[in-house]
Amino acid sequence: MEYRRLPHGDEQFSVIGLGTSSLGESDEAEIISVIEQAMQNGINYIDLAAGHAKTFEAVGKAIKGKRDQVYLQIHFGALYDSGAYGWSTDPKAIKKSIAWQLEKLGTDTIDFGFIHCLDEAADLEAFKRHGIIELLLSLKEQGIVKHLGLSSHTPALVHKVLDMNLIDMVMFSINPAYDNQYGDYAIGENNERMNLYRRCEKEGVAISVMKPFCGGQLLDAKKSPFHHALSEVQCIQYALDKPAVVTVLPGVRNLRDLQSILNYLNASDEARDYSVLGSFEAIKQQGKCVYCKHCHPCPAGLDIALINKYYDLALLDDELAKDHYHHLAKKASDCIQCAHCNTRCPFRVNQMDRMKEISAYFGE
Repeated sequence: MEYRRLPHGDEQFSVIGLGTSSLGESDEAEIISVIEQAMQNGINYIDLAAGHAKTFEAVGKAIKGKRDQVYLQIHFGALYDSGAYGWSTDPKAIKKSIAWQLEKLGTDTIDFGFIHCLDEAADLEAFKRHGIIELLLSLKEQGIVKHLGLSSHTPALVHKVLDMNLIDMVMFSINPAYDNQYGDYAIGENNERMNLYRRCEKEGVAISVMKPFCGGQLLDAKKSPFHHALSEVQCIQYALDKPAVVTVLPGVRNLRDLQSILNYLNASDEARDYSVLGSFEAIKQQGKCVYCKHCHPCPAGLDIALINKYYDLALLDDELAKDHYHHLAKKASDCIQCAHCNTRCPFRVNQMDRMKEISAYFGE
């Protein structure tokens, strides 16, 4: 397993986590086996925006005696009174639901307390008006909630919450379809979405990724907006390559699904390569570096993807990114203009011109 650190803390998260929205389709014994085997394989991050109430008790049994080995992402606004998932901004309902979730999970602490499903401006106002944000802050002061976060599909609203300087994590939907405006949750232009990822990285706010497979559509050529199937490995790598991402949370239903996503760990660089996206019609990322590293290795030894990433962050006034660039062993000015990168870029970025531009910007 690979791990990435939370910028606003010392926690190390497995790059593959677990989404539990469909895990309740299995019986309790299999749910317990999924969690146990996930942990045995190094997975230590679990999102609990579950689709079924029974998931919580099963997860609680699976982590009993091992609570310190896993991070739980719990949502303030998700309800389970009916036995299935529901949603509310009502403070009484939320408090009751959180108490119930903690009881079933067998814990009295929440690693990540999330403002849940913030997709409309009215929802943010309701959370403020009903005191949910104050509740989260109070629980953090008491040590019951360690970190605050939110889940959302809407870049503009994430920016509003980032402006409040409250959160350490955003759960956001990242996949090639949404980033190119295909699908129900493809909110925001590609540039708007990428700028959000960059702002999160600049401010040290981590991203946990939901819907990496676009609800499974990207895995099926007949359903994919690109009319080509991608693999789970390609989709996971695509999300992990985005700025600020620390963990990807594919939804699993059973042990078979778990094993399928764990295949990422042993996948070759070729299997992880998603540059085929550049050949799909109407792709909206043409001419823009997405840090896919398909142009690597550079004959002159430049880390082309990282240089591009630091430049894009620097344009957003990220001083840390500027400093990181200046400490690179090989900089844009070391480009020998051999055109190797240009011939290999699936997104048709003129990296030779871009290296000149970056060199001029940083002055080296």
